[in-house]
Amino acid sequence: FRFKDSLAEDLQSADLVISHAGAGSCLETLEKGKPLIVVINDKLMDNHQLELAKQLHRDGYVLYCNCSTLVETLRLMDLTALKPFPPGQPEKFASFLDKVFGLQ
Repeated sequence: FRFKDSLAEDLQSADLVISHAGAGSCLETLEKGKPLIVVINDKLMDNHQLELAKQLHRDGYVLYCNCSTLVETLRLMDLTALKPFPPGQPEKFASFLDKVFGLQ
């Protein structure tokens, strides 16, 4: 893809999303209920993408691989094993902040 202001339309029509492991990309895809394969960048220092990918995989939400194992991951993938990502609950965070700042 070339740069786009939004991938929402593409995500809506996708049957499978293959993405890097940026938090925004992962969460936006999972919130749309789309199966996700996360391809980590092995060359990043302090690889936070790997940490996120591993945790989302352990929780059953994504498959992950690196560039050299992508073809094998696609060949062996079982998307039915992935769990749906739970919806966000921003009101809980807002309530927490209200309590912390004494607004309730």
